[in-house]
Parts: sequence; structure tokens; C-alpha cells
Amino acid sequence: MASGGSAIRGSRVGAGPMGEQDRGFHADRIRVSYWDALGNETVRYFAANLPDEEIPDTIDCPSSGLPAGRDKENPPSVVKLEPYKTHLAYVKERRTEEEAESLLEEALQQLRVRRGKLSATN
Repeated sequence: MASGGSAIRGSRVGAGPMGEQDRGFHADRIRVSYWDALGNETVRYFAANLPDEEIPDTIDCPSSGLPAGRDKENPPSVVKLEPYKTHLAYVKERRTEEEAESLLEEALQQLRVRRGKLSATN
């Protein structure tokens, strides 16, 4: 004798209260195309009864990773990234000795004030 799961014989696993026409390939859908700056088209499908304001104007294109918009003639521009900074570029941005000393003195002053408040409360 074979013992199986707890499903009732003849029932479909996963069948819910809604009918086939409300989900899957049988549901009414609309096709929305998105284009990125390189001309790649991405097609997404949305429920036909979804209001137009809930359909996103831009998405991330899966083929290029760039933002893609619904306007084919005027797609979103490519994001301009900052060039990689070398260690020397960061060294050139370091503060002068006078600025560093004033920052250190200010931080120490704040610590002394806090320490004074803590010792006063104890």
C-alpha cells in the first residue's frame, strides 16, 4: 500500500479559489516596452486592470544595467560615474597641519566637556 501526502484524491495541488482565467497565461495583460540609452528594448507585462500611474516610468535594463524609460526617442541618459581615485589623489586632499591641529583641539575640547558633565552627575 502506498502512502502519500495529505491531498484529497483527485484534487489539484495549488488550486486556489480563483479560476484559471485570473492568473497565469490566461490573465489579461498589457505589453510595455522600455528602452535604454544603448537602444536595448526590454518588454514587461502588467495586468490589464492596473492603473497607468502604477506602471513604472523607468526600470533597470537587465541586459545593460542602465536605466530604461518608456520613451524610445528620448531614453534616460547614461549615469556618469566618478573616476576611480588613487591613493595619491586622497593624499593630495588631506588637510594642512594647521587644520588638523584645530580639528584635534576641537574634538578634545568636546570630550573634556562631556567628561565634565559625566563626573558632575556621578
